[in-house]
Amino acid sequence: MAAPSPGPREVLAPSPEAGCRPATSTSGRRGLLWRLRDKQARLGLFEIGPGHELHQLTCMMQAGLWAATQVSMDHPPTGPPTEEDFSEVLTQVHEGFELGTLAGPAFAWLRHSLGLAEGDYQAALGPGGPYLQFLSTSKSKASFFLSHDQRFFLKTQRRREVRALLAHLPRYVQHLQRHPHSLLARLLGVHSLRVARGKKVGEAEARGPGQRGRLEGEILSSLTPYPRPQKFFIIMQSVFYPAGRISERYDIKGCEVSRWVEPAPEGSPLVLVLKDLNFQGKTIDLGPQRTWLLHQMELDTAFLRELNVLDYSLLMAFQRLHEDERGPGSSLIFRTARSVRGVQSPEEPGSQNRRLLPDSPNALHILDGPEQRYFLGLVDLSTVYGLRKRLEHLWKTLRYPGRTFSTVSPARYARRLCQWVEAHTE
Repeated sequence: MAAPSPGPREVLAPSPEAGCRPATSTSGRRGLLWRLRDKQARLGLFEIGPGHELHQLTCMMQAGLWAATQVSMDHPPTGPPTEEDFSEVLTQVHEGFELGTLAGPAFAWLRHSLGLAEGDYQAALGPGGPYLQFLSTSKSKASFFLSHDQRFFLKTQRRREVRALLAHLPRYVQHLQRHPHSLLARLLGVHSLRVARGKKVGEAEARGPGQRGRLEGEILSSLTPYPRPQKFFIIMQSVFYPAGRISERYDIKGCEVSRWVEPAPEGSPLVLVLKDLNFQGKTIDLGPQRTWLLHQMELDTAFLRELNVLDYSLLMAFQRLHEDERGPGSSLIFRTARSVRGVQSPEEPGSQNRRLLPDSPNALHILDGPEQRYFLGLVDLSTVYGLRKRLEHLWKTLRYPGRTFSTVSPARYARRLCQWVEAHTE
């Protein structure tokens, strides 16, 4: 890959009046007691307040995202993203840290196309309320956060995962234009965070006059090692929103190895995301919407197969419908549909696979059956089937003979997940 010509310029970012202050030092015992107490209070979600080990990090994220969103509010998108928009890097310098915004104009346009107001996005992710830490059952070492209103999901990523996401971003945006009702998780931003060591970042770095930095080559070439620790994180719409009445949550990969989670004891408030083996004996009752779901799964997994991606998950949650939400008078067919903007592709006539959407938050990821509401979305779209995964496939073939596991070719992975959905829906 070609190296960037001039590196991305840096902007001294104004910070809002943060309701976040750096966490005071606490002993390990105090931190443990805080986490145990918070676990009881937050029903399985940890509120990241003062004393939490991640409080200072999330305060930086909130202040940085407030300033980054302000840039997109001051310079709103005027049309679909250009090649230059996909390769933009904006680095904003704060006291003690830098926040990088990768492909910011492209993501701003995507948020706009979803009908998401930048002011709402800024308010949810900024310093208005503490983030929630979600303790995932995933084997990943990533950290998972929710905005205080649980509408947006934040996840730390490895450098190679960010490279893959950015490499695929133009095609991802194009896919959502062609299929505006896609099950793919809506990625809303990709950022980097560097914390100063021993001195304020603003004293160590040159400050640009306020311009956005651009790379002449690919944006990926900017992701080179830095002298200070650097974290990457993504932001996406939470599939499980609104979460108030959700009774069960699942992460499905269509295989059996390492796909069991010990359920919480009956009556426990702990929020767990269960896996494939926990779903045995259950079905998704969609009625007439089953045909739409099966077709959309084929479209989305075919797209991921073309990107050479595997190991993604189908997130799924159940919510029992209230009496006044069921029956012919309230069925999806008779409801007012919330329109979703999308441009018909001349190359693929009839490819949109549109449906009527319920007039409710997060409608893109909601399907109503006769008795249940289902939250559905495909997430974790950044694992490429390269040499590392091919070697892992060979090792697992020897380690688990006759059993199904997640590390298989993208074609096989896509086919198997579609077959799982077909077998578990009616």
